[in-house]
Amino acid sequence: MVSTNKPETREFQAEVKQLLDIVINSLYTDREVFLRELISNSADALEKLRYLKVTEKDIHDEDLPLQINIELDESAGTLSVIDTGIGMTRDELLENLGTIAHSGSRAFIQHLIDSDKKDVNLIGQFGLGFYASFMAADKVTVYTRSYRPYENGCIWTSDGSGTFTIEEASDLPRGTKIVVHLKDDAKEFTNTDTVKRIIKQYSGFVPFPIILEGEKVNTVQALWAKNKNEVEEEDYVEFYKYIANDFDEPLFRFHLTLDAPLAVNALLFVPKNNFEQHGFGRMEPGVNVYCRKVLIQEKFEGILPEWLRFLRGVVDSEELPLNVSRENMQDSALLSKLRRVISGRVLSFLNEKARKEPESYRDFWDKFAMFIKEGAASDFSHRDKLVKLLRFESSKSEPGALVSLDDYIERMQEGQEVIYYINGPTRETIESGPYLEAFREQGLEVIYTSEAVDDYIFGQLGEYEGKKLMSADQDDLELPGEKKTPAGEALAEDELKALTVWLKEKLGDDKVSEVRKSERLVDSPAMVLSPGGVTGSMQRMMQLMQKDVNNVSPKVLEINPRHSIIHGLNALRQKDEEFARVVGEQLFDNALIAAGLMLEPRQMVNRINGILERTLT
Repeated sequence: MVSTNKPETREFQAEVKQLLDIVINSLYTDREVFLRELISNSADALEKLRYLKVTEKDIHDEDLPLQINIELDESAGTLSVIDTGIGMTRDELLENLGTIAHSGSRAFIQHLIDSDKKDVNLIGQFGLGFYASFMAADKVTVYTRSYRPYENGCIWTSDGSGTFTIEEASDLPRGTKIVVHLKDDAKEFTNTDTVKRIIKQYSGFVPFPIILEGEKVNTVQALWAKNKNEVEEEDYVEFYKYIANDFDEPLFRFHLTLDAPLAVNALLFVPKNNFEQHGFGRMEPGVNVYCRKVLIQEKFEGILPEWLRFLRGVVDSEELPLNVSRENMQDSALLSKLRRVISGRVLSFLNEKARKEPESYRDFWDKFAMFIKEGAASDFSHRDKLVKLLRFESSKSEPGALVSLDDYIERMQEGQEVIYYINGPTRETIESGPYLEAFREQGLEVIYTSEAVDDYIFGQLGEYEGKKLMSADQDDLELPGEKKTPAGEALAEDELKALTVWLKEKLGDDKVSEVRKSERLVDSPAMVLSPGGVTGSMQRMMQLMQKDVNNVSPKVLEINPRHSIIHGLNALRQKDEEFARVVGEQLFDNALIAAGLMLEPRQMVNRINGILERTLT
């Protein structure tokens, strides 16, 4: 390189002076991002040249490889970023590095001045990433020559104090070389391992080779930007292992390319294992956000809703502002739209898997059901799609087999307008209780729910596909169809009325709000119902929240007038009212146990022993 004229000294534009003052004196954290900014600028210059080679036939090609070289000189304390892109003319150099030719620049500078948190990421948002180099540099020198024929090269130099020099130079190759003369406290940026780590973290998917000391650093391709037909299965697996730091293959992968309503490329994976399910703590979000293959945020919390935190992978949108800060991103309308679009597509993908590959979806459900339920309980905007993904056992499914709400509706009886469900810890517990007896008699299917969140979702949903959702243990339940007359002789109406009045009196208002004849019971003597539409699972949850497992609100007690125990109790109360009272209390507690509401039954032991003693002596 030979200088062809004397250096000319110029002052920066006023806005640049303000910016440099903030960068040099106020921004000390995360200064390694300056390298990301310089590499991004180099990648843009290379991309522009590649485009011009296609669109303009008179481009003079010096047969230079389109790549980025990083040179480190520990003795000189410099780091250099070199590209073979379009370069700059003298006028372009003055415009790009001497002024801020962007609308809104004054507002941007004022934001940095006023902000309590001086965020270097905002610099990149306004296309000013070059100035970030002054966080680590006490001087920056730029060597550049335009791709245009017959243009001389130029050298630009500044220490960031308010002025810069520019001079013409001959014998420069096409492209740009930026030499960062590092501050004494920034010499770690001449360390090969440090620089390699930064490149892999922020610029690992830049579409041009990044060469550091003769070695290509960005070896993993940005598969999300490729056409699906161009990617082999083993490439997806290798990429997943790299991005998720996992040894296993993924369970599912989802490759998304959209032009509308947003330009998005995404490659998302469902892992094989859910460690949160096994008590290893809450999973951190695992999706990295890129803009044109340049990292914005690793494991960004705002790109997907919380209930999709199990996903791993990449979302890339050129519409996102590069390096926008986490705080701004959280409130960004653009981010909200992006989150909504991607979440909707992920749910459509899972529903398609459930329809076409039920066995593989079952594997997913067994491991990740908790996240789908979390979303269905909390995310109203995606609830319709989430509810379609829910799976349950039912009274008409084989043990262990699962059904969806759509499966249930397909099997509904003619004229049936209600989807019935009931909650219990296990299938065996549910089926041994009294609440299914009438449903069995009429051949009505009942969905088995196993967690309180299931009933919460159904309660919030209210109906599905025009069919009302009702718990089988609600007190105001009326079953469709004709009621069959159970076997056995029923108590006479006057005897039954007298018995219900007597039981109500003996049990007391703190235990029962009503005692009545049951229209549902077939084989059991009695059952309890919670008035006001409260389900058994809701009552159990309230008990746990109140930390009083036996604090049960007054129940409706239904008795079966055809059952031998009820006949015997009615006869006993007329002969030995006191002992009948004890038996009546036990009948009520037995019904509480069947409902899962007697969580501490030891208090009944003395009463049971008394009944046994009376019976056996």
